[in-house]
Amino acid sequence: MAWGQAARSPFSYLGIGESYGTALTHNQGMAGVGISNPQYFYLNNQNPALLVYNRFTVFEAGFIGERRTATGNGISETNGNGNLNYLVTAFPVKVGRWTTSMGLMPYSSINYKLDYVDSIIGTTSNTVNVKESGQGGLNQFFWSNGISLNDDFSVGLKATYLWGSIIREYSNTLTNDNTSSPFYPTVYARNFVKDFNFSGGVSFHKDSISGKKNYKINIGAVYDFKANLNTEYYARLERRNSGGIVDSTTVINNEPGSITIPSSVSVGVSFGKGDYWVIGTDFTYFDYHNFKDFSGETQPWGTQGWKLSLGTEFTPDPTQLGGYLKRMTYRTGISYDKYPYLINGSIVRDFGINFGFSMPVSRISSLDFAIKVGKRGDVKVNTIEENYFKIYFGMTFNDQWFIKRRFD
Repeated sequence: MAWGQAARSPFSYLGIGESYGTALTHNQGMAGVGISNPQYFYLNNQNPALLVYNRFTVFEAGFIGERRTATGNGISETNGNGNLNYLVTAFPVKVGRWTTSMGLMPYSSINYKLDYVDSIIGTTSNTVNVKESGQGGLNQFFWSNGISLNDDFSVGLKATYLWGSIIREYSNTLTNDNTSSPFYPTVYARNFVKDFNFSGGVSFHKDSISGKKNYKINIGAVYDFKANLNTEYYARLERRNSGGIVDSTTVINNEPGSITIPSSVSVGVSFGKGDYWVIGTDFTYFDYHNFKDFSGETQPWGTQGWKLSLGTEFTPDPTQLGGYLKRMTYRTGISYDKYPYLINGSIVRDFGINFGFSMPVSRISSLDFAIKVGKRGDVKVNTIEENYFKIYFGMTFNDQWFIKRRFD
């Protein structure tokens, strides 16, 4: 789908590609923090248990633009892209007790091109120039529900339908080929995924601490269940020239199988004062030792991974009608990732800094902005690194629907 596109990145090479996550623009301003902190005027897409705090019908749309510079082996490449990032909505079925939400957004993206020289098995002197490329990824449509158990506790469940194609191509030419043959062989492989996975969430929220009203503490947790995603595998051999495919032979025609995505767990804690300020931290853990590709095999690059985020937001005076800047919400945060895979046999790390703000529009709606600047990988350790800049833009619309008339 169109909004599944992303800037080219060599780090999308492994598994099902680079994950987008579930944070919306207002969460991105806080480095993605959102597992514990309820938000009354924004949709919480990270923990379904927190949906109960949406007392209005809310609709959010988001866009992302990014620019990346990848460096490795003395070569540097810069590219960028931008696209629609999400469409989500939520409304209370029973205000304060049950809220439901639906949305559409990308789940993962693959977009890379690799060129390298490899040896030929059985020879000592001949080599080949290899070109690998990948594109596609998975999209997701989800339905979430949050239910309040009492004034302090709530639970939620999210069902997600994943679908999309992951396409990889491999071609090679002899390095010392002095013949005039214009043709070169290519392997085209496609995994088409379509299946469900599920997530559950819990939340604890206290509006007053030790008799001090308006000081709130929040604790949340989300568990993403392991999923064996139904997959159809297609492969063909092609003969190409500079003009494209000359002829091809199908080798495997939509053979059924599955790809296994491991479970993950996220926990978050936040503390704040009313609608004025909040500070929070999220921690997510996942283990890709348990990732299995279409062949049912675990991968040697899989390892344990985690992400730690710390963020804060501040509104000088949310009740100030005469000072617009005082009603704006300002955000910042930092994140540190240890990815669940190895490149060049070494751990891949990512450090990012986020900033953001929301501009009130009308009575309870807003325009939301966020940026992230970061670095992923290390050319000395992983042989490749990436510096990136991402900008997020979101629109949040709140309204009161399904109100019973009191007068005819």
